[in-house]
Amino acid sequence: MNTPAEPPSHLLSIAVSTPAHSALGDLLSYASAAPLPPGTLVRVPLGSREVLGVVWDAPPDGGAPLPEGVAPRAIAGVLEGLAPLDAPWRRLVQFAARYYQRSVGEVALAALPPQLRELGPEQLARRLRRAPAPSSPATAAPEVVPSPEQAHAMAAIEAGPGPFLLFGSTGSGKTEVYLHCIARALAADPAAQALVLVPEINLTPQLEARVRARFAPLYGEAAVVSLHSGMTGPQRLRSWLAAHAGQARIVLGTRMAVFASLPGLALIVVDEEHDPSYKQQEGARYHARDLALWRGHDQGARVILGSATPSLESWHASSPATPGDARSGRYQRLSMPSRIGAGELPQVRIVDMGQQPRGSAFSPPLLAAITERVQRGEQCLVLLNRRGFAPVLHCHACGWKSDCPHCSAHQVFHKSDRTLRCHHCGATSRVPRACPSCGNLDITPIGRGTEQLEEQLGSLLRNVVVGPQGRAARVARIDADTTRAKGALEEQLAHVHAGEVDVLVGTQMVAKGHDFRRITLVAAVQPDGALFSSDFRAPERLFALLLQAAGRAGRDAHYVAAQGSPPEMWIQTWHPDHPVYAALRRHDWPSFADQQLAERAGAGMPPFAWQALVRADASTQEAAQGFLTAACEAARAAGLPGGEQVHLYPPVPLAVQRVANVERAQMLLESGSRTALQRFLAAWQPLLHAERARHRGLRRWLIDVDPQAI
Repeated sequence: MNTPAEPPSHLLSIAVSTPAHSALGDLLSYASAAPLPPGTLVRVPLGSREVLGVVWDAPPDGGAPLPEGVAPRAIAGVLEGLAPLDAPWRRLVQFAARYYQRSVGEVALAALPPQLRELGPEQLARRLRRAPAPSSPATAAPEVVPSPEQAHAMAAIEAGPGPFLLFGSTGSGKTEVYLHCIARALAADPAAQALVLVPEINLTPQLEARVRARFAPLYGEAAVVSLHSGMTGPQRLRSWLAAHAGQARIVLGTRMAVFASLPGLALIVVDEEHDPSYKQQEGARYHARDLALWRGHDQGARVILGSATPSLESWHASSPATPGDARSGRYQRLSMPSRIGAGELPQVRIVDMGQQPRGSAFSPPLLAAITERVQRGEQCLVLLNRRGFAPVLHCHACGWKSDCPHCSAHQVFHKSDRTLRCHHCGATSRVPRACPSCGNLDITPIGRGTEQLEEQLGSLLRNVVVGPQGRAARVARIDADTTRAKGALEEQLAHVHAGEVDVLVGTQMVAKGHDFRRITLVAAVQPDGALFSSDFRAPERLFALLLQAAGRAGRDAHYVAAQGSPPEMWIQTWHPDHPVYAALRRHDWPSFADQQLAERAGAGMPPFAWQALVRADASTQEAAQGFLTAACEAARAAGLPGGEQVHLYPPVPLAVQRVANVERAQMLLESGSRTALQRFLAAWQPLLHAERARHRGLRRWLIDVDPQAI
């Protein structure tokens, strides 16, 4: 006789990725035949689907009771063989969800590898059986002798709790400080782990190679793993499992890696901490640098922020403590102003384009400087942060422009394949033979992109002979268009490092982090656009981009000395007297940062205030702004907690207000109290849900806390 199965008797709180703004709450209740510890991964039914969930800590008050007559659904299975996600990881997710105004389940499940979210218990068991055994270490790598500045920074980091802001000029050897601190942390505890964050995928392979060279001989090849969106599903799962099990001692990754499960976390490094790429722009809009700081404090791990151009938030936090300013004096600032090997920073030369021939992409002095460098066998980098051949095609007869039919933006002209592409929605069309409006055959490109600069430089340098070998000059381009294929970026960078490229044209993706040993001249062709942006952070970002780009020149002091001429940074501008360029000429980030902070303090802007954006996407601009206006009125009528300290600005369209036939509007909230802003946003959520039901044209809304672009 068969014994009937025991009915589920334990009620569990489980985090699942509920539909966005579903108002279902943070955690859902499910029944289980046996108690399961928090952090256990389970499969649960959700509607008609079966999804991954994380058993969560029971609410202190026991949670809201189930409605009368409603029985909880039973879990479908447990992913056994995998240790539960520990309490520090759950606290990190809980904090991120609360601070960035998202659900716990949304943040928790987004933090897990996509392939793990699809695996059932049997599939995971098979995957775990295939996991590679840890490799055995070999002989230790030789120690690198630090410079005096590096040694001072290393000693300070070992002596204090941090957080630390490592403010080092480009080429000062910040990476070596990171590696030394990682080595000390791993040697001190056999279970210790280190997390190293970089802003972009293209910087990960370069740093990974250097980290492997240092630590694989000590701990084995499996001790170093990467985590970023450029990896395949199986690769990401393999790295995540290694980190979760403690086999991976060092995890390198982009912003998503801040949520990696690291039970032995002892050190966090955030390289290029100023970079806006650390801010997530979809879903839960977290800032990885800020979460790294919170996680380090929560788990007792040291945190090192590194940059040659720190964010103004970090710069202010590392300034001497000031009475009445709780944000100052929180970090310890460590300065490394000198380049390794006594290398000198590039001389900054400003070219007034008002004094140059009209219509020329390259001024005669800059072209002469590039030609001279190339003839000697040196390399040059030309920076233009705009891809394509030209931003727009234009008909002078009737005024037609290559507007995107789905966005309030132009389609960019790409000459290589004769297409017009929208860089917002991806819509692509063939270049018309004549003006679609009036039939004029003379439609012309307006403005310049990297593709056009590559073509013009190839023509201007076609007769230039390079070095004693007497070959023709070679021009290459690296941007998002030339690096789409897998491995394309690594291949092109290898050509540059091998000296097979004389002039490299590129966007910001080649302006930071790369160690080009033979580049001695960097030129910024059209940087002025950011000077007059509506975003108050634009000057800070422009200065950082140009200073980082300048840092690509003259990194090898011995090579520069052998060539006999100092490295240079050329800037072509219509505003040569602008304070940004004046400070850049002196390589004076501290003065520029202090001046910007004084302006922001006077205007009550971050880091002296806290902001949030509420954005609405709708079928019409009227519907988007109508929702935001109604939500604002509802908040005022309700007298929400903290509301007296929160200022709500009127809703306005986004700079690009229509994308993929969706109209977008936003409303800015600002407060001198972070606590008041958070209380207000949390209490506002139910009203936003209610208003959504009353606005039929609304497609979605979201809250962006600490926005990085306004």
